[in-house]
Amino acid sequence: MEANKLQGLKPQKVFAYFEKLCSMPHGSGNTKIISDYLVSFAKEQGLAYIQDELNNVIMFCPGTAGMEDREPVILQGHMDMVCEKDTDCPIDMETEGLDVTHDGSWVFAKGTTLGGDDCIAVAYALALMEDKSIPHPPLEVVITVDEETGMYGAAGIDLSMLKSRTLINIDSEDEGIFTVSCAGGARGTISLPVKRRAVYGPCVKLTVEGLQGGHSGVEIHKNRANANKVMGELLSRVQKLMPLCITGFTGGAKDNAIPRSCQVTLVAMGIHLERINEITETLQKELREQYDEPDAIVRGDDVDALGGNALTTEDTAKVIALLCSVPNGVQVWSQDIEGLVQTSLNLGVAELRDELRLTFAVRSSVNQEKRELLDKLKELAEFYGGNYSETGDYPAWEYKKDSYLRDTMVRVYTKLFEKEPQVVAIHAGLECGLLSEKLPGLDCVSIGPDMQDIHTSRERLNVASVERTWNFLLEILREL
Repeated sequence: MEANKLQGLKPQKVFAYFEKLCSMPHGSGNTKIISDYLVSFAKEQGLAYIQDELNNVIMFCPGTAGMEDREPVILQGHMDMVCEKDTDCPIDMETEGLDVTHDGSWVFAKGTTLGGDDCIAVAYALALMEDKSIPHPPLEVVITVDEETGMYGAAGIDLSMLKSRTLINIDSEDEGIFTVSCAGGARGTISLPVKRRAVYGPCVKLTVEGLQGGHSGVEIHKNRANANKVMGELLSRVQKLMPLCITGFTGGAKDNAIPRSCQVTLVAMGIHLERINEITETLQKELREQYDEPDAIVRGDDVDALGGNALTTEDTAKVIALLCSVPNGVQVWSQDIEGLVQTSLNLGVAELRDELRLTFAVRSSVNQEKRELLDKLKELAEFYGGNYSETGDYPAWEYKKDSYLRDTMVRVYTKLFEKEPQVVAIHAGLECGLLSEKLPGLDCVSIGPDMQDIHTSRERLNVASVERTWNFLLEILREL
């Protein structure tokens, strides 16, 4: 990729580091390169550091002149990103960097997610530690891995060497909104055993695409359709006309991203494609009317094959019934905070190999409701003769009634921008809950610059907001 595409944007050092980070592949589970880069940076700057076996990195930066003896402050973010791309994008996100550019107002990556969530936090920290002229107290910079797939880095990191109990998390996407509490979550997976056999007959490919997708926490309430659930409804309607035998099923890529597309191949005996497309046209019209999905596409296409190694009609019916039975989307709204989702889940991934696997991101700010929803998935798995597993369980981050950090940040923000920030709780997951368990008494607030459509190939990072948030961060550190 061509370098220096972000040259000229301010803060210059922040965007230079951001572009450098984007040049390295760093999807969840693929963070060794970027982790080693952070270690190299620490060595070049003469900073003490720790790189653990998970690839988490902690860097220790002394306070600047006159601030050496102040209480240290933790700056925290994660180095991994959600890797989503358009179907025609040639970039291999496992091995290649991103094609980053800007239009003067927004930074984005051509055809892929940008990873502003959360490499902007890393870029801020690196630019801050490099510039010795910026006044700040001692810094303990904690950069974790695999936040996007279950907060595994935060769960496994050892923080016993940290002295600070004040933490600024830079993993939010709305400038001027201070997050002080968030939902807990977990990943639930249903695995349904299936039988295959040779089946002969006309083959059809069903496609759901063109949906908006989005973050399964931040945007779960925005009336966006889930491609996997839409496919379940489509299959159910087609099945009413005649028996089906599924040969392939794939939908979604990440449990925490609302799936934008889903494809199923099947043997559809005794039915013409015209009849199937009557159903797809009706469903497409309903999608566009009932959801915020103006570009939704539902269609059927002939496949140049006669039969294949397909599921039995019985197992196909079971797959369809399971897809239609599993819950999805907002389950409970908060009674205390208007407009806040309290409990939700997202059927993010559906794939058929030797078994059908359905993977869900479950979130709730009420631990009991989270547990009940996970138990419901387990019960459905057992009812349909499948198996169930859970990973990535993390606690809710509870609101701290008395917070010196929050009060200081509100005061500084109001003075700097002549308006008060919003102090909120969110439904998305943040690492602050896990880190608070490891550091009793931790006082933390999450901030960040404006971003749009994170976890999608439309992700954008606002240039002016990055600069304002940078200036605000520097003021906070001067105060602390």
